[in-house]
Amino acid sequence: MGQQELKKYLEFAREKHQEGDYVYALEYYDKAMKIDSSAINTLWEYAQVLRAYKDYEKAAYYYGKVYEREAAEIYPSSLLYHGLMLKQTGKYDEALAVFKKAKKKYRSDRRGYRYLKSRNEVRSCIWARSNKGDSVRELFEHLPQPVNTIDSEFGHRLFDDQLLISALKADSTGEEEKVYDTTYSTHLYISQLEDSVFSQPELVEDLFWNNFSVGNGSFSLDGQRFYFSLCKDWQSGYNCRIAVAYFEDEQFVDIDTLGPIINEPGTNTTMPFVGEWEGKEVLFYASDRKDGEGGMDIWYSFIRDGNQFRRPINVKRLNSPDNELSPYWDAASTTLYFSSSWNNGFGGYDVFQSDYTTFFQEPKNLMEPINSPANDLYYFKSKTKDTAFFSSNRRGVYYSKNPTCCSDIFLIRKPLVAGPPTIEESLSDLNQRLPVTLYFHNDIPNPNSRDTTTEVNYMDSYDAYIEMIDKYKKEYAEGLSSEAAADAKDDIEDFFLEYVKQGVADLELFRDLLLEELQRGRKIQMKIKGFASPLAKTDYNVNLTKRRIASLKNYLKNYDKGIFRSYLNGSAKNGGELTIVQVPFGEYEADQITSDNPNDVQNSVYSRAAAIERKIEIQSVDVLKDDERSTLLTARELVIDVGEIQPGSQIERTFVISNAGDTPIESIESSVDCQCLKVKLEQLRLEPGEKTSVNVLFDTRGESGHQSQRIQINYKNAPELLELTLTGEIKK
Repeated sequence: MGQQELKKYLEFAREKHQEGDYVYALEYYDKAMKIDSSAINTLWEYAQVLRAYKDYEKAAYYYGKVYEREAAEIYPSSLLYHGLMLKQTGKYDEALAVFKKAKKKYRSDRRGYRYLKSRNEVRSCIWARSNKGDSVRELFEHLPQPVNTIDSEFGHRLFDDQLLISALKADSTGEEEKVYDTTYSTHLYISQLEDSVFSQPELVEDLFWNNFSVGNGSFSLDGQRFYFSLCKDWQSGYNCRIAVAYFEDEQFVDIDTLGPIINEPGTNTTMPFVGEWEGKEVLFYASDRKDGEGGMDIWYSFIRDGNQFRRPINVKRLNSPDNELSPYWDAASTTLYFSSSWNNGFGGYDVFQSDYTTFFQEPKNLMEPINSPANDLYYFKSKTKDTAFFSSNRRGVYYSKNPTCCSDIFLIRKPLVAGPPTIEESLSDLNQRLPVTLYFHNDIPNPNSRDTTTEVNYMDSYDAYIEMIDKYKKEYAEGLSSEAAADAKDDIEDFFLEYVKQGVADLELFRDLLLEELQRGRKIQMKIKGFASPLAKTDYNVNLTKRRIASLKNYLKNYDKGIFRSYLNGSAKNGGELTIVQVPFGEYEADQITSDNPNDVQNSVYSRAAAIERKIEIQSVDVLKDDERSTLLTARELVIDVGEIQPGSQIERTFVISNAGDTPIESIESSVDCQCLKVKLEQLRLEPGEKTSVNVLFDTRGESGHQSQRIQINYKNAPELLELTLTGEIKK
C-alpha cells in the first residue's frame, strides 16, 4: 500500500510541477517524502520544485543532499544549483566554496555552460562579499497594501499619476521572474496616485483575456499606442509575443500582435519599452530569438511612422549566456537599465545600468538596497527622475507560505534634504571597505635593492603582475601529474581573481570614498601595514615592504592628475589632510611554513602560499576632529628591526616619539603584551613639538624564531594608541 501511495503522490506532484502549480506539487512531494525520503530522484525533484517556488534555503539544503549522494554524476547540475541557492540566501562564503568545487567538477568541458557559469559565479560571489552592506544613501520604501499583496506584483510604468502594474493572482509564481512560466494568469492593473497614496488597483478590462497572461506595458512617445506582452500555451513550452493596442478615449482598442520582424516565430518576445533615441522612437525588448548570446537577450528596433519596425539589433555588449530582462531606456541620460543573472551581483537577477556614448558601456550594478540576494527586476524611473521603482521577491515582501515566493513593488527616492554625513558616518563608510589588501610579485618593486622608497606606481606593478598569471600557472604546475597540475592552475587562477584583482577593485571603491571625505575638509589618518614572504633576509624584507607602501602612496599622488597631492602635503585650501602611517612588518607575520628556499622557486615564489604573503594592507582610517588633531603623538619609526638575534641575549633599542600637535600631551604611559619587554619613558609630558625617548629592553630568554613584539603608548585624551614594534629573528 505504501509503494502504491508513493507512486500516486509522485505522479501527481510531477503533474502539478509541469503545470506550474508549485504549492500543490510541494504538498504531494511532502507526502511522498514521508513515505520514502531516501530515493535520490525524489530528492532531486523536490529540490527542483523548491527552486521554482523560490524557497532558496530549502532548495539549497536538498540540492546539497543530492550532491552528497551522487557527486553530480546522475544529476550534473546538482552542484551548480546548490551554489546558486546558497548565493540567493546571501551565504556568499559558502556559495563561493561550492562554486570553486563546481568549477573543478565541470572543467572537462571548459566551453560548457556549467563550467562557465560556475567560473563566473566565483567572481560574482567575491564581488558580492566585498560589496555587501554598501547601500546608497537614498530613501527606500516597500509599497503598502493595496498595491502589494500576498500574490506577485510587478511595477511597469508611472504615467499621469497612475501606476501600471502586472499581478499574478495565485499562490504559485513562475520559476523565474518572467511572465510566461506558469499556468496562472498575469493581468494588468492600474493604481491611482493621490496625495502620495496609491488606490486599490483596478483591472484593465480592455486587455483581459481568459487563458492568456498579459504583462508589462509601455506607451508610445505620442501616447496613442500601448505595447504589452501577451502569453499563452504554457504546457507545450511557453510562447510570448509583443502586442499593441491603440489608446482612444481612455480605452484600448484595435489590439493586434506585432509582425514577425519583432515576434520571430517559435521564440519568446516580451517586456517591451518604448523610448526616444537620437530623435527617433525605439522599442527595447527581451527575446530568446536566434542569433542571440543565450537565454533571453535584450534587443532594440527603431520604429518608423508608428507601425514599421527596422531590423532588430542585439545589444551584444550587455547580453550573456544567461537571461537579460526588463529593459528600461532613460533618453535624457542615454542609459539602459536592465536585469541580469550573469554579471557580478548579490543573488539571482540584479538591476544594472549601461551608459551609452558611442557604444554601450560596461554594466554597473545599482547596488543595495535596489539589489538583494533575491530577484530584482522591472526597474524604471518617474518622469521627474527623482523616484525609481522596481520589483523584488526579497525577504520582507507580503506572502502566505514562503517568504521569498512572490514579488512586490518597491521605490527608492532621493531625500528632500541631504546634508553631508557626520564624522561618525564617514568613519563607518571608510572602515566598512577595509582592509584593502594589495599584492605584489616577488621582490617588487625595485628588486635587489635595499631602498626604503620607490618611484614605482602600484598600478604599474599590478598590471605587470596580472600579465604573469600564465607564468605562475606553468611554474606552479611544473612536474605535477595531469590532475594535480590542473588543480594547481585552478588554485593560481582563483588566487589572482579572489585576491589580486579584488584588491584593486576594493582600492578603487575605497579611493573614491576617501576622496569624498577629503573634499569635505576632513583630516584623515590612514594606517598601512606591509608583509612579505620569507624568501629574503629579514632586514631586506622590512625595506621591501616600505617600498611597497611607498608605491601605493605614489599611486595616490598620481591618480587623476594629482588630485590627492594637496591633501598628502597638507596644502589643501579646504583644510583636508591625508596622513599615512606606515607599519612595515617584513615577513614577521607571514606564514612561516611557507618555503624560503631560493632554489625552490615553485614553492617560494610561484605558489599560492608564497604569493598570498606578499602584500600591503590599508588596515584602518581615522577621521580626526580638530581637537584630536591638536594632541597627536607620532613616532619617527614605528618599527625597528634588530635582524638576527643570539638566543638568550638582551637587546636594547630606542624609539623617538614627539608631540606633533599644538597643545601639551600629558600622562604618557606604556603597556606591553610580553613580560620579555621592559619599557622606560624619559618624559611623561610633552610640549608642542617636543621629543622624547622610549627605551626598550628585550630579554630573549625562552623566546625563539621570528619576533614581533609590540609596545603601546597611550596618553590623556588620546584618540587612539600609538603602537611601536620591535622585530627580529632568534637563530641558533
